Amino acid sequence: MEMPWAVEPVVSGVVGRADVLACLLFLLTFLSYIRSVGGCVSEDSVPSTASVWSLVISLLLGTCAMLVKETGITVFGVCMLYDALVLCHKPLVNHLYGFRPSNLLYSSFIKRACVISGYVVIIMSLRLWLMGGSMPLFSEQDNPASFSQYLLTRILTYSYLLSFNAWLLLAPIMLCYDWQVGSIPLVESLTDLRNIATMLLAIVMISFCLHCILSLQRQESREVLVGLLFLVFPFIPASNLFFNVGFVVAERVLYMPSMGYCILVTHGLGRLCSLVGRCGTTVLSVSMLLLLLLFSLKTVQQNYVWLSREALFKSGIQTLPHNAKVHYNYANFLKDSGRHEEAIHHYTTALRLYPRHASALNNLGTLTHSAEEAEHYYRKALVTNPQHNRALFNLGNLLKSQGKEKEAEALLIDSICFGPHFPDAYSSLASLYAEQKRFSEANAVYLKGLENCPDNSDLHNNYGVFLVDTGKEDLAATHYQEAVRLKPAHYVAMVNLGRLLRSSNDNKAAESWYKRALQVTRKVEILTPLGALYYNTGHYEEALQVYREAVALQPDSTDIWLALAQVLVMAGYTTDAKKMTLDIISRGDSCIECYRLLSAIYSKHGNFTEALDALDRALQQNPSDVTVQAELYFSKGNQLREMNQLEQAFESYKLAVELKPDQSQAWMNMGGIQHIKGDYAAARMYYQRALLLSPGSKHLKENLAKLDRLEMKQTGGEQLPQQTLHHPGHGSDEEGPVETTGD
Repeated sequence: MEMPWAVEPVVSGVVGRADVLACLLFLLTFLSYIRSVGGCVSEDSVPSTASVWSLVISLLLGTCAMLVKETGITVFGVCMLYDALVLCHKPLVNHLYGFRPSNLLYSSFIKRACVISGYVVIIMSLRLWLMGGSMPLFSEQDNPASFSQYLLTRILTYSYLLSFNAWLLLAPIMLCYDWQVGSIPLVESLTDLRNIATMLLAIVMISFCLHCILSLQRQESREVLVGLLFLVFPFIPASNLFFNVGFVVAERVLYMPSMGYCILVTHGLGRLCSLVGRCGTTVLSVSMLLLLLLFSLKTVQQNYVWLSREALFKSGIQTLPHNAKVHYNYANFLKDSGRHEEAIHHYTTALRLYPRHASALNNLGTLTHSAEEAEHYYRKALVTNPQHNRALFNLGNLLKSQGKEKEAEALLIDSICFGPHFPDAYSSLASLYAEQKRFSEANAVYLKGLENCPDNSDLHNNYGVFLVDTGKEDLAATHYQEAVRLKPAHYVAMVNLGRLLRSSNDNKAAESWYKRALQVTRKVEILTPLGALYYNTGHYEEALQVYREAVALQPDSTDIWLALAQVLVMAGYTTDAKKMTLDIISRGDSCIECYRLLSAIYSKHGNFTEALDALDRALQQNPSDVTVQAELYFSKGNQLREMNQLEQAFESYKLAVELKPDQSQAWMNMGGIQHIKGDYAAARMYYQRALLLSPGSKHLKENLAKLDRLEMKQTGGEQLPQQTLHHPGHGSDEEGPVETTGD
């Protein structure tokens, strides 16, 4: 009769595959070791090593068990003790009866023990070397008892945890994926009733040990010894006996000890069956089947708990509502799911249960809408843990947005210092330096970040943007491509690479990158630059298709509707464009570009009065940008000139150059008006001013040459023929959709 521990609920089969594999390797190691110890055994001898290969296989399997699960190393202790107490039973019995055999009788066992001990020392040393020669560091919330300053508290708590784990094996009713942060209060006094459980466990274990000694003396069944070895040894690394562990209770570490538990239960039921009659045996068999059924049902239930993050975290709150860690984990899930109000509630609950939870304070700060409140939480998190690199990063970014650049810089440097593999901190600090025009320092930060985080795609992408801004486009393209290589779905890097190629007039390559990004996701920030590319290359039908999809995705965006209207104008659908533009204006948004486009549509149809009125309405919006004001006055001057209202046109051009003196076309048109009016001196002055701004203008040079001929002929008294002047500024106010840059 045997109870399969595969149905042990403490480690669900869905998540405990490593434990299952380690358990299998543990058993194979034990069996291989027993096979290696064989041969003919006399009453006065210790069994020799019958198969060296079996011993080697046992060592290799034990190593694999350790690599799968650290507790697998304990199998060697089980093998050696079983060898000493069972396989070498004759010397043990003689020893118990006072006989002292010679050392030669132990030679075979001592050789095996030395080989195994030496091998364990080697692989443990290798393991420590791989860990950098130090043990992992844990926080107080991971294992509160290990941080207690009182030795008695540590001893009582660790002892109680042994009985608590034994109870989980015996009756796995209340299970949880995490037992940290207040799940099991410390045992701080001898009067704590939980010490009774510790005493009961001690009595049971002493009874088992005495039974083993008596059984070995009488050469009886050794199942109790095997069960005890399998129960105790795999749990020793998790017992805090030799070193502190990073958990209070971890159900996963009970899977291997459950083998010993099942052996003991099976042995006990077998002994009961031998003591009772047939009827009693039937009752015990039914009880055994019922126990297996209950364990199986609990295992299935636990599998459902592990089906999703939400189910797992909810189960933790239902099982241990006083555990701050499960509230924190569930809050993280809610935050990631966009359920911020619920997340705030559970972060607050976690802090109520454990006020010094720095990560909960930090995450709560990220969810608040008030900058002052967020700063309060970040600073409180740093009081609890001054090395919390996320809180340092978040507070640094917050202060950076408030213009407190010195303090922000110090915080971001500390964030990198305490989290050298945190790529966001490098990007944020580098962007701060770039904003301050400290480009060499920004470049150094990016390079340091890429050295420590070479596989971070976002860092490569951000460095690419920085390189574009500093004029190193070729190197930027390399980093964009590296970002895509590291993360094939990095559509932001694809779009940035497309824009970079677009600026180099490599339209085909840019189009391919935009389309590749659209294969990842259909987003407005990808569609709009692709639409602009089609517009600027004359592919108006393709541009219409792209902008219509963008409008469907973001119907409240005035800029996208305006871009679509501009494409409609160029595609010849001016009636639809006019209707769409008027609809945008009717929404009440202050859309200066809408009036400019409407003016261009009216002008195209010869409705100059309506075109002029649209420009006046645009100016009534009082644009804050001086350049926009100057362009509007320039467009108004062009419109007035078309209507032959030269005086008003001149005044409009004059206002344009007063706002933006570098408008060569406005100066040229002013000169043209004075040229027509016959004021050649004024015309020459305006032409020369325009020529200073555009020294290569062919039209300006031609107009000046005509002016020279007119003055010469006028001086000679000859009749002057009618001449045509060049006005290159006419119609220049009709522009295409604007391409945005950066990510």
